[in-house]
Amino acid sequence: MNGSSDTARRVAEWAGYPLNATQCEALDRYAAWLVEEAIPAGGLGPREGDRIWERHIADALSFAAAWPDEPPRELLDVGTGVGLPGIPLAVLWPDCAVTLLDRGGRRVRLLHRITGMLELATTLVEQADVFAVADSWEALAFRGSVTAPEAVGLSSKLLELGGRAVLGLSRRPEPPARAPELLALAEAMGMAAETRHVPAEVLDGGAWLLIMRS
Repeated sequence: MNGSSDTARRVAEWAGYPLNATQCEALDRYAAWLVEEAIPAGGLGPREGDRIWERHIADALSFAAAWPDEPPRELLDVGTGVGLPGIPLAVLWPDCAVTLLDRGGRRVRLLHRITGMLELATTLVEQADVFAVADSWEALAFRGSVTAPEAVGLSSKLLELGGRAVLGLSRRPEPPARAPELLALAEAMGMAAETRHVPAEVLDGGAWLLIMRS
């Protein structure tokens, strides 16, 4: 496996939540599992092993920047796949009740295995379609599981008053062309919204997040 956990440490510190030695060890185990089990099972593409840290784990940790003051008490990771961004965030925030939501049975079985291996006591795995979810949440995370407009609409529907949602918009250094449209859509649905840039010196290549508040 290529790549380095140094990027993950750098991103976590930038987001305001430095990693300790125990957390780094857990992320090392998660990275190894992604390469050894998740990729062969089809949970990630066959070429992703060379960029597990930069493209996936560090990217997931950047989502923590949506909560600069303190972690949420609970978070729903929508369409989590093999636990991204939910598992890195669960490692980063051990007191946050993270729910990993996915509709795929194979992915859910993989998630049960890795959450058990990492002993993530406050992390739940649920198999369901997010469009059938009816309850409200303090925090939501979307990383490529639905379209950006769908993520905005789901945030409007599922966030409790005062809640926050974060959507991974882009892994490019330049601002996403669709950002103004998404900001306007979020505001039309009654949410405050902003984009947040993850600098290239923090996350290789840079990234952009859309943060919404109900």
